Amino acid sequence: MTRKDFIVNACTACMSATAISSLLPSCTFTRYTSGNLAKDGLTVNKDEFMIRQKGNTAYRSFIIVRNDALQYPICVYRFNEQEYSALWMKCTHQGTELQASGDFLQCPAHGSEFNNKGQVTNGPADNGLRTFPVIITNNELFIDLRKQL
Repeated sequence: MTRKDFIVNACTACMSATAISSLLPSCTFTRYTSGNLAKDGLTVNKDEFMIRQKGNTAYRSFIIVRNDALQYPICVYRFNEQEYSALWMKCTHQGTELQASGDFLQCPAHGSEFNNKGQVTNGPADNGLRTFPVIITNNELFIDLRKQL
């Protein structure tokens, strides 16, 4: 294969992958936000979950809140307009930062998995994740960092 053929094939593959991913809302990139940190918790706009494409609106199943003041990020799952869960992304096995993958959080260190409610679905972790109450007010979510569910 010549250099020119390689570049043409690589560009074609990239363009195809981009076109296909735009057709599938579930394949959109992970949304990161910093939220607004206050004394008692974080405030996140519900619009962070929205995906607008060609006049249609879909919703992400989760977003990740990263804030410099927090040691670990918080993954916020959206179940419907009135139900959310906020999970501390720290593995309960040995404290590694978790990675979000659809409806699961996975530990890259030893393979522990947690569902979107923070419950262990695969060890070696024995304990569920730290979860926080989510209070919905108008178009905002308040993640109460003072309390743990």
